[in-house]
Amino acid sequence: MPRTIVTKVARATLRSLQISRNTRITSTPFAAASLLPRATVPRFFSTAGPNGNIITPDKQPVQPKEDAASTVVRVATELTDDEYHKLADQYMDRLVTHLEELQDEREDIDVEYSAGVLTVSFDAGIGTYVINKQPPNKQIWLSSPKSGPKRYDYVALGDGQNEKEGTAKGEWVYLRDNSTINQLFCDELQIDLSMPVGHYGEEEA
Repeated sequence: MPRTIVTKVARATLRSLQISRNTRITSTPFAAASLLPRATVPRFFSTAGPNGNIITPDKQPVQPKEDAASTVVRVATELTDDEYHKLADQYMDRLVTHLEELQDEREDIDVEYSAGVLTVSFDAGIGTYVINKQPPNKQIWLSSPKSGPKRYDYVALGDGQNEKEGTAKGEWVYLRDNSTINQLFCDELQIDLSMPVGHYGEEEA
């Protein structure tokens, strides 16, 4: 066989072998992927916010919702003259009875009730409290030697005529701060008007 023909056959054989090898390499998924340029993968940096929330570029910190303070706005109950006098007289009678019982047990208290005006005097430099009805305003007025004068309106703890007539609970409330006369006595004198005399400080069973 002439040398020229042999040389051409050899070159053709080598070329076919190279093509076969390349075909095997590219047919392998991993090998094919290695021949492709690497894709740029975006990196996200995260950090924790002040409340422990994760902050990323596409996520703003979620602020926790603050619980709205349940502020109860009390409004004076509309009363007729008869209803006012009935409720105010009942309250003043209970108050006088309670304080007179307390006077029998303590020597530092002097209680007087005359013409609808209740005066309660305390020794040890505390002073005198004055409590009285105020029919024109349908209120009960209280003067404290510690906190000054306050005007209390009747607030029914519900709606309806029954509440106003005293068959349900109601309170005489100082509408500026929603405090009651009982709270004032507790805060300033450590006297709980809601408990029987002689049981102050005892825990309920």
